Amino acid sequence: MINRMQRFAGGLAALIAVGLLLTSQTYGQEYIMDPDWPKPLPEGIEWGQVPNVTIDQEGYIYAFHRADPPVLKFDKEGTLVDSFGSPNWVATPHGFRVTPDGDIWATDYNPQSGHTITKINTNGRILLRLGARGFIGTGPNTFNGPTDVAQAPDGSFFVADGHWNNRIVKFDKDGRYLSEWGKKGSGQGEVNVPHTIVIDRRGRVLVGDRSNERVQIFNQEGEYLDEWDQFGRPSGMFIDQNDVLYVADYEKLRRITYGSAEDGTVMGYIEGSEAEGVVVDAEGNVYTGEVTGGQSGEGRIIRKFIKQ
Repeated sequence: MINRMQRFAGGLAALIAVGLLLTSQTYGQEYIMDPDWPKPLPEGIEWGQVPNVTIDQEGYIYAFHRADPPVLKFDKEGTLVDSFGSPNWVATPHGFRVTPDGDIWATDYNPQSGHTITKINTNGRILLRLGARGFIGTGPNTFNGPTDVAQAPDGSFFVADGHWNNRIVKFDKDGRYLSEWGKKGSGQGEVNVPHTIVIDRRGRVLVGDRSNERVQIFNQEGEYLDEWDQFGRPSGMFIDQNDVLYVADYEKLRRITYGSAEDGTVMGYIEGSEAEGVVVDAEGNVYTGEVTGGQSGEGRIIRKFIKQ
């Protein structure tokens, strides 16, 4: 009897091991890194840290990087087609996200001369700026290390005022302060470095609560709804057209984890880039922005992962 039980247990363990191996292989084979993307930068432009990437409505990929010029625009083949911005506009690039109407929100978290959020068009023209360069605060138009901005279809937008203020601030479409929520802590509705923020198709606000290693979910009035801890230590997030949530974690899991934006069910992961930012194109290809490269390299690059 004992021998039969031992053989059964051993067989079960083997089946589990094989299943895990097959699952790992399936996840690993679903995306393959394109070693030729992007193309080399032209003379005079060098890569800086890339905390965020975004994609516009025409499919161009943008790197928001910590070098001059701060914005690099690439076509689908990875060729640089435009660049713009200057240190007078942004000192330390951080959040960078296309809005539903095709413009871009950018954040500057530089401790000495940052603390601003800026809306630009895809040619780099400034449309709106909130905050005051070099001035910190917790008022309706001051920030302390803003990390990211997410805009709703009605034009209202939410700022993750995240590196030091630990709050989410809501504005109307014209930039008028409406409300805020959050304070530093680990309880429900509290945050500790809210580093990335997105709005899903249900209108929920998903906050990457990085130092608490979770994604918190709120309605647009700041009411706590749920939280997920299966995505690691979120630095960047993106929701694609298929309602799939991609979460970049370069500190703990050191990969991209993706899953259902509705209920948080993990569907797989992408290894090979210890990314801070992530974006996905219409074909399902994934682009990551690296700041340090973690343990596997120096970072300072965008990487493209082709969906198989």
